[in-house]
Amino acid sequence: MDILDYSVIAIYLATLLILGFCLRGQHSKKDYFLAGRSLGWKPLLLSIMATQLSAVSFISAPAFVGFREGGGLIWLSYELAIPLAMLLLITIVLPTLYRSGVVSIYDYLERRFSTSTRICISIVFQFSRAFATGIMVYALSIILQGTMQISSTQAILLIGVITVLYSLQGGMKAVVYGDAVQMIVIVMGTVICIGFGLHALGGWETFTQLLPSERVSTINFSSLGFNGDGFGFFPMVLGGVILYASYYGCDQSEAQRALSAQSESDLKKMMLANGVFRFPITLLYCLAGLVVGTLAFNELQFSTQIPKDNPDWLMPIFILNYLPHGLIGLLVVAILAAAMSSLSSAINSLAAVSTEDYFKLMRKGKKPDNYLNSAKFAGLIWGVIILLLSLNADDIAPTVIEAVNKVGSVFFGPVLAVFLLGILTKKVSATQVNIALVCGVSTNMIFAFFIDQVFWFWWNVTGFVSTVAPAIALSLLKPADTVETSDIASLKQGNLLVDKQVAAVLISYFCLLIVFCYLLPTWLT
Repeated sequence: MDILDYSVIAIYLATLLILGFCLRGQHSKKDYFLAGRSLGWKPLLLSIMATQLSAVSFISAPAFVGFREGGGLIWLSYELAIPLAMLLLITIVLPTLYRSGVVSIYDYLERRFSTSTRICISIVFQFSRAFATGIMVYALSIILQGTMQISSTQAILLIGVITVLYSLQGGMKAVVYGDAVQMIVIVMGTVICIGFGLHALGGWETFTQLLPSERVSTINFSSLGFNGDGFGFFPMVLGGVILYASYYGCDQSEAQRALSAQSESDLKKMMLANGVFRFPITLLYCLAGLVVGTLAFNELQFSTQIPKDNPDWLMPIFILNYLPHGLIGLLVVAILAAAMSSLSSAINSLAAVSTEDYFKLMRKGKKPDNYLNSAKFAGLIWGVIILLLSLNADDIAPTVIEAVNKVGSVFFGPVLAVFLLGILTKKVSATQVNIALVCGVSTNMIFAFFIDQVFWFWWNVTGFVSTVAPAIALSLLKPADTVETSDIASLKQGNLLVDKQVAAVLISYFCLLIVFCYLLPTWLT
């Protein structure tokens, strides 16, 4: 890297700080955490996509597809779950949470069950989100260490300090608009990598001739994930539906964006658009992985620079060796942008949950100034915790994208189960759902630490089932008083009928994606 690259990076970081400063002036918790519910669906769409399709996707998805042993386009099977997950969220989960008017989605569980349920779920969220974000930042610090020639600690501080500062200044509005800019940068960076990779290979025809045939397999119906095998169609789709529905609807970091929408209509447009546009962008990442991975397999000097135990170095090494100065700086900015997108949303959502929980437990008055100061202090503390986790994180999977999803799969099933039990049932009590939550998480812990033969995508299903089943069984053995909330009543008033057109679009799109994935290998070879 030269002075031009560092100048691009410096300008980008300064712009983020200015953005956070300009978006100050929040007067209430809804201003700070939900941007006053004033955001349209387009910036919110870019924001949620930037957070989910983050640095992990920009770096690790191409590594999985293009260079990881046993990888390839089979990862696209995971993306097939998105339309079905969005249908569940649009129909049931997010409209209910939006109408409830909450800032922390776990406040809804307190209204439906009890404070103890809220705290249990809140603890699960805070632990899983902080840990997963720490893994992501750690991985990126190692990558930036190679691209910018700085130490791991310096890379973590570079990512963390700037992100914490602009997130604390501007709140959710800074997070959303910062994410929107970052999403554009990430997509541009991916297209640039594909173009230079094809140029280095000698064009599209040469690429298709050199492309390893085992990399283009997209759907595997034979692998069920019960004999130590993995990445089969059924575990990835069934587990993926639960994982994505829980992540986008029952994880504060993503649901907080839905709650920031200026109307329920904008909320549904945002999630519908995410269900449609996420796949093409993921396909773009995968294409970048195929192109750059094929180049690595055919260029000995390139492949020898990638550590055998860390395929995530594929894209950074490519950027340093095959892109001109200036563009190198832009691509490093894309990596920073993606990292900051995930970190900023984690900080803001963790601060929202912990601050709400604190004021609930302490029963203190919520004076606007005092509340916002407490929220910003909580954000600062969570930023420090995540960075400390980053400094001490260990690898738990061959690629970062697997590690982050593996951690989430322990918790997402039980969390989604609790929300659906709260929304769709009337006789499950707080004690019963708390016991069920412990059963669900404990079951997945057993799978994670003691049962290697079950593919980790199934953990989403096992966690969901082992939470729902005890809750229903306990409610039948000892029925609680019937709960008839306004949220349940609203679902009975015909709102499900309004979403039939949305259901037709998403189900048709799901079927179209299966056909596309089935035909894709023949088009590439």
